Amino acid sequence: MQIKLVWPGRSKLPGVADLQAHYLKRIGDLMPVRLLETPTARGLDERASEKIMEIEALGLEKQIKDDYIVTLFDQGREMSSTELARFFEGRAVAGTRSVAFLVGGFLGLAPRLLDRADLCLSLSRMTYSHELCRLVLMEQIFRALSLMKGRRYAK
Repeated sequence: MQIKLVWPGRSKLPGVADLQAHYLKRIGDLMPVRLLETPTARGLDERASEKIMEIEALGLEKQIKDDYIVTLFDQGREMSSTELARFFEGRAVAGTRSVAFLVGGFLGLAPRLLDRADLCLSLSRMTYSHELCRLVLMEQIFRALSLMKGRRYAK
């Protein structure tokens, strides 16, 4: 099984980008992983939110084919780290070839991507910046895979 992390744009915060690279390597030690950063909508005012989400959705859709799609959504299902580990185990047993995690930009994901998702996942009922969501997601994936592989992970 492979994990895909798909989101619009690169992290602009150096510390966050460094931590993302750190977790990408650690996840890759446990399972094949690909980070796919798609184009962002440039030069548009936030008032053009539908246009921005449409442009970003087109870029995200190009990266998902027959993947099991997990979208991050504030009204999605919350899971513990152990439940996320069981989710990965279940996907592996089901023969899933690729799990794609889609994270939206600062406006979130287009409704059609949420409708297309096999699972809408919420990291918390709190609101986080999209850059922080990416990082928290990566850390939780690493934690879940560590649990799944029987490795100890500090609490």
